[in-house]
Amino acid sequence: MTAETTALPPVVSADEWRRELDALRVREKAATRELDAIAAQRRRLPMVELPPYRLTGPEGEVSLADVFQGRSQLITYHHMWNPGAEWQCPGCTGFTAQFTRTEFLEPYDARFVIVANAPLDEAMAYREKVGNRMDWYSAAGSTFGPDMDAAPGEGFAVNVFLRDGDRVFRTWHTSGRGTEQLTHTFALIDLLPWGRQEAWQDSPEGWPQQPTYERWTSSEDIAAAYGAGSGHRD
Repeated sequence: MTAETTALPPVVSADEWRRELDALRVREKAATRELDAIAAQRRRLPMVELPPYRLTGPEGEVSLADVFQGRSQLITYHHMWNPGAEWQCPGCTGFTAQFTRTEFLEPYDARFVIVANAPLDEAMAYREKVGNRMDWYSAAGSTFGPDMDAAPGEGFAVNVFLRDGDRVFRTWHTSGRGTEQLTHTFALIDLLPWGRQEAWQDSPEGWPQQPTYERWTSSEDIAAAYGAGSGHRD
């Protein structure tokens, strides 16, 4: 227990705890079925064909179709970018730091990459500094960012694409809290008795609550843990 609070859930018998857990489980199972229904609707979304965007990767300029590297499906995360800043968005830095192994997508004919509205050398230097493991591409000088709802200086976004030969189609997009379903951090934190401990949340009286982002890992901390010289790189 921290010095910030003495709040604790009520203590009950094992039988009463089991009854309360079973009641909560009804809602959890309903939420699972709703998520299944949402995924089914997502699979039925129409799509829109895209123009032949050009991005820049480690091997030079490539088409968006080339970014698939022969796969049929592609997920992109548009990383927020402040030109010339020493440390980029901690939310984006922390979110993408989770994805150290994406090979599980290969049997699904899919790939997951980061796109930044930044010169490639600047983006790759930051990738190295914070120890990011994902593949990065630059959309600098392209309308790809704005067209994908992630214009320079405006925020982050996740987009999904389908490739048919050289033709590329946009199938799904989200931003803001829509990205939470893609992370394991909040899924684990939300299991804890005190939850995220953020002021906006509905918590019992006396629960520790602080401003949003107060407990989020900083970009500097991520670099110290995983970046060059941290001792945690492969």
